[in-house]
Amino acid sequence: MSWRVSSPSREAKETLRALRRAARNALELGIKTGTPVYVMKDNKIVDLTKEQGSRKSKSKRSSKK
Repeated sequence: MSWRVSSPSREAKETLRALRRAARNALELGIKTGTPVYVMKDNKIVDLTKEQGSRKSKSKRSSKK
């Protein structure tokens, strides 16, 4: 069963935008303070701060070459 609406209301769009902004801010704060930010990904609990940290360290290593 799909509950998707073909054209979401303005309020729904603003709500989704606010939720995305809050999630982004929570991740940034978690990275700055070393606090884990857990989400469900592929039916597993994942710490996004560890994922972001490994991505940043990989990009730093590749940029030093």
